Amino acid sequence: MEKAQLPLHAELSLADTENSTVPPLRCQFAGTTNKRHLRVLHALLTRSRRREEIDRIAGCSNGPELIAELRRRGLDVPCAMVCAIDRDGNLVYPGVYALTAADRRKLARWLSKRS
Repeated sequence: MEKAQLPLHAELSLADTENSTVPPLRCQFAGTTNKRHLRVLHALLTRSRRREEIDRIAGCSNGPELIAELRRRGLDVPCAMVCAIDRDGNLVYPGVYALTAADRRKLARWLSKRS
């Protein structure tokens, strides 16, 4: 029995991506009932937050994974690397998460449907 060869990358077309793992366009927020997500979303609606703040607010020790979960649910939540000086005087670049204007609209739509 002969195995079929996989097509070269250049031979792939959009028709081949029907069952791919590429996420669909994120035009709306899927929502959440997770209390950690809700605490972080409430905090991000107030202002941008550093990664350490996300950990403390959520009550978890892996804020980046929590943000990744929110992204998988349809939000962008970009992370900006800002310049700062740590307690030892070293130049560091901590991540700061913030909601985009589109994220805020998605959350407002979701909250209006939820109420």
